[in-house]
Amino acid sequence: MTSSDLQNLYQELILDHSRTPHGFGLRDEVTAQSHQLNPTCGDEITLQVHPGADGAIEAIAWEGHGCAISQASASLFAELVEGMTVPEIEKRIDVFREAMRSRGKIEPDEELLGDAAALGSVSRYVARVKCAMLAWVAAEDALRKLG
Repeated sequence: MTSSDLQNLYQELILDHSRTPHGFGLRDEVTAQSHQLNPTCGDEITLQVHPGADGAIEAIAWEGHGCAISQASASLFAELVEGMTVPEIEKRIDVFREAMRSRGKIEPDEELLGDAAALGSVSRYVARVKCAMLAWVAAEDALRKLG
């Protein structure tokens, strides 16, 4: 598979997640939530973290509006972390942030990030990094509120 084919596959994955997002829709019962806004472009998200009885995160619920990147990123995040513990999620947020800040120098770790690694090419476009990071920052804030 050529790098162009891979890019097209990643673009399709991002579009699919923005069209049919995983975890979309807030719940009435709220354990911890965070509202974040990207004032640069107007992207906005409210993200809820719902822990299960075993201490793992049972579900991520969110609502928001914005560009395809911010919406797909929230969906990819929700899909990735359900069933993980808080330390496992925090590790993935750190790895994702490092890749996003690298301006394309660090390829996202697919082992840790799964399909969210498809957002790696966004890191080359500084103005779009905040779009990709919005849900991850909201999750980080919501996780702090759990404790």
